[in-house]
Amino acid sequence: MGGCCGGPRPPPSGGDPCRQAAPACSAAPTAPALSPRFAGMVANALAHVRERKAAGDPIVGILCEYTPREVIMAAGGVPVCLCGGSNDTIPAAEQHLPANLCPLIKSTYGYHIEGSNPFLELCDLVVAETTCDGKKKMYELMAETRPMHVLQLPQRIDGPGRELWLGELRRLCTVLAQRCGRTVDDAGLRRAIAVMERERSLRRDLAGLMACADPPLSGRQLLELKSLASGIPEDLDEYARLLAELPGRPAVLPGAVRVLLTGVPVPHGAEKVVDLIEMHGGVVVAQENCTGLKPLSLRIDPAAADPLTAIADAYLHLPCSVMTPNDGRLELLREHAARFRPDCVVELVWQACLTYDVESQWVKRLAGELGLPYLRIGTDYASGDAARIAVRLEALFETARGRARPCDG
Repeated sequence: MGGCCGGPRPPPSGGDPCRQAAPACSAAPTAPALSPRFAGMVANALAHVRERKAAGDPIVGILCEYTPREVIMAAGGVPVCLCGGSNDTIPAAEQHLPANLCPLIKSTYGYHIEGSNPFLELCDLVVAETTCDGKKKMYELMAETRPMHVLQLPQRIDGPGRELWLGELRRLCTVLAQRCGRTVDDAGLRRAIAVMERERSLRRDLAGLMACADPPLSGRQLLELKSLASGIPEDLDEYARLLAELPGRPAVLPGAVRVLLTGVPVPHGAEKVVDLIEMHGGVVVAQENCTGLKPLSLRIDPAAADPLTAIADAYLHLPCSVMTPNDGRLELLREHAARFRPDCVVELVWQACLTYDVESQWVKRLAGELGLPYLRIGTDYASGDAARIAVRLEALFETARGRARPCDG
């Protein structure tokens, strides 16, 4: 069967996260990789994880931004992201999971079934969380054969929710101490906070370059500037190098329609919609999602009197659609619209992600208040709908070009 552009379909990758994902089809390529180090991110992260594992450090898989990396690092562990972004592993998952489930859940579970994610296979513990019903039930299946600890995430940030969450992080400290053989103390937490604050600060500054009238990188390039493993010193050095070199660089996608992308996370290998946006006349100047700006909004003081409470408070305020109400997300979108001056809003909703799908009503309303054309894209990881999405994006961009930007008066 041919690919979506009429050519031969690329061979399946077998679900190997170390292989480059096939790009979405288009007449124009995406911008080239900025950094040789991050072009080889998966291999570099895997080498780091294997080195730490050989040194006796526990490897701890995480599946959501609500899981505090600082707590894992304070226990001597190495946090690695396990969210699946491959369409190739979904058929294996559908042997156990319903076909109409979220592709991120199915892809992640498919890696588990196949044993094809080397990061997952190296894990001494997986720390999961109760952010959605589909993930919760998938974790129960995964826990039958893998060591797992599930964080009970409250649905509200006020009232008893805060105390519940703080108690969950204290329990996580106990579990990690038992698994890792190292007590989580305030000194260790402060060291870990300092590392993660530097990483978030550098990535925030890189994301801030997209506020330029002519951004020196594409949204896809920015998305690639993150690692599956946290706090690798060489990665932080590379962020600093790029920050020194990129300002003033010629625009990568000159004249493109500026897009604020919101909605579900875009894990490694699932960049279909980002690619289609930038192949058909847009540039993603802000990504308000869990693989973009949302976790970078966290700020934690390493000198806080009670560092665990400071961590708990910061992470609990992540504006995920699991929270009710989720006013913080709309506040972030307003801030991003003011700072990055988008011409339109694109909302990405993975199949069966009901909470983000419902919230799209508020996002569409906000886009109208801001005077920005809006498009909701509901899709999965497969490429079969790429041509249809491209047509809708091109229509959105034509509408955006015909309107004056809010800052232009």
